[in-house]
Amino acid sequence: MIIDALRKNKTISTILVVLRGYLGYTWFMAGWGKIAGGQFDASGFLQGALAKATGENPAVQDWWMVFLKNTALPNVEVFNFLVPWGELFVGLGLLIGCFTKTAVFFGMAMNFSYMFSGTTSTNPELVLLSMFILISGMNAGRYGVDGIIMPFLKDMLFSNKTSEVTDAS
Repeated sequence: MIIDALRKNKTISTILVVLRGYLGYTWFMAGWGKIAGGQFDASGFLQGALAKATGENPAVQDWWMVFLKNTALPNVEVFNFLVPWGELFVGLGLLIGCFTKTAVFFGMAMNFSYMFSGTTSTNPELVLLSMFILISGMNAGRYGVDGIIMPFLKDMLFSNKTSEVTDAS
């Protein structure tokens, strides 16, 4: 019943616009701050995460430490590009409601990456709020770009398949 309301109710869609706006603004400003500052370097964050992978109850698990040490740190320049631009585009997608589910999915992936690296901050809050958008499906983007383009994309993608079936008959 609750999930059905999240996916179909127009009033809830309006509430989701506000939630989308908050999440989008948070992501957009995080990315913009890194891009505009021009000096973003993830190596310090990665080194700090590796330091948290020690002790009796490490904040960073061994499997994640292996990823950070063997993949992320040697390729820090790639992450220096992906992190700020990823944050910016996730924020933009959520703010304008364009590919909303995709944007929130990648936002959650980044949140979990930060938490796996031993950083709590606002990440659990953002994940929890993002779940509402992810569960609500298309209703979260009803009042945004998704509400305009998705019906056309749906018609383009699925109307051809129907005509092919009809032509084959």
